[in-house]
Amino acid sequence: METAAVIESEPQLTKSLRSRHVAMISIGGIIGGGLFVNTMVYISDMGPAVLVSYLLTGLIVLFVMRALAEMATARHGVGSCTEYSRFAMGNLAGYTFGWIYWYFWVVVVAYEAIVGAKIASQWLPGIPPWAIGLTLTALLTGSNLLSARSYGEFEFWFSSIKVAAIIVFILVAASYAFGLNPTGAPTFNNLVNDGGFAPKGWSAVLVGVVSLVFTLVGAEITTVAAAESEAGEKIIAKLTTNLIVRMLLFYVLAIALIIAVVPWREVAAQKEIGVMSPFTMALRTVGVPGAPTIMDAIILVAVLSCLNSGIYVGSRVMFGLSSRGDAPAFLRKIDRRGVPAAAILVASALSMLIIPLDGPYSQDLYSFLLNASGALMIFVYIGVASSQLILRKRTPPEELHVRAWFHPWGGYFAIAAMVAVLVAMALTPGKNTELMASTILAAIIVASYFVFRRNRA
Repeated sequence: METAAVIESEPQLTKSLRSRHVAMISIGGIIGGGLFVNTMVYISDMGPAVLVSYLLTGLIVLFVMRALAEMATARHGVGSCTEYSRFAMGNLAGYTFGWIYWYFWVVVVAYEAIVGAKIASQWLPGIPPWAIGLTLTALLTGSNLLSARSYGEFEFWFSSIKVAAIIVFILVAASYAFGLNPTGAPTFNNLVNDGGFAPKGWSAVLVGVVSLVFTLVGAEITTVAAAESEAGEKIIAKLTTNLIVRMLLFYVLAIALIIAVVPWREVAAQKEIGVMSPFTMALRTVGVPGAPTIMDAIILVAVLSCLNSGIYVGSRVMFGLSSRGDAPAFLRKIDRRGVPAAAILVASALSMLIIPLDGPYSQDLYSFLLNASGALMIFVYIGVASSQLILRKRTPPEELHVRAWFHPWGGYFAIAAMVAVLVAMALTPGKNTELMASTILAAIIVASYFVFRRNRA
């Protein structure tokens, strides 16, 4: 197989992650501050019809993940999801999508650290949030440096707490919505009573996909973790699609119950104040004592989990780029604990440089760096779907242990839907600046290839 010569000639990561670690690593990437905090913005912008927007978004991501699962089982040990673009379209594609993907996770680490710092600062008065954010990032960098197994254990328990919290929330909110409340009557009429199911119109639902696609990013981390897992490639590839289905179910159920318990206009009004998660609002309505403190603790765990996963995937993508000659050679070195320590430290250091920019003097630069990640994962996912269409033609049928759904039309649908999202971004005030910043960054990365890597073997 064409990947074999490449893989055998490069340093090998240890096979220390178990299938339970890989499953929770993907969950860690999907459930972060976006679900617990940004949901307020989505409900405010779309009303109850945000549920339809989540389903549409999930359908797009599901087709992409299934395409990735097909490639992962047919081409073993490739690594990051962006490396399939290299085998399908050449080194320029692998270089471009690899660095785009790496940059995205560096920014995610910084963003999650800032969110976590703002939560923790209420318990640590007098300490600047940026200092807390740097400390959190440093601590989780340390856990990544210990070993892949230690990272996997941290992530397993972080993600287990998040999943348990969401399940408990669903059970508590559902009991209230079905009638276990002071009125004794179900409250599902909140989904349609105030302006109807789609009070902001169906166009808002379609535009909402632009924002929501980023909340479901993370399932593709399974292909990165596969390089350090003792589980079979086929099992890991199936996790790629199974996890996105489960997480989408969690998202839709939890948000539907929030709107059933708390009228959506109350959530929208809270958006203007911006001090309370909609999950907290629902628990307070149900009557759970200490709801704000409970949710703050859960959100902090969710943020730390996503931060932890971001450091891991960012370092492994950089390790892969270095192994292919697309990054400095020292980043491919593996220490005696079996981890790419240099790649971990570089990825973390760059995230830590971004964290202090979230302040009054550097806000413009921070905003650009954050906005420049706006469309990047759509670019990467278009690359994944396109690679599957190309590689299917080169892959013998007996090597297709998992197949992309409705090939080739499923791939065409996913690509067309994501192009439509980019068009919607271009036509939406506020989102068009994100698209422009993302496009500028992608152009810089492409240009850097011709400067640094054009003549390589």
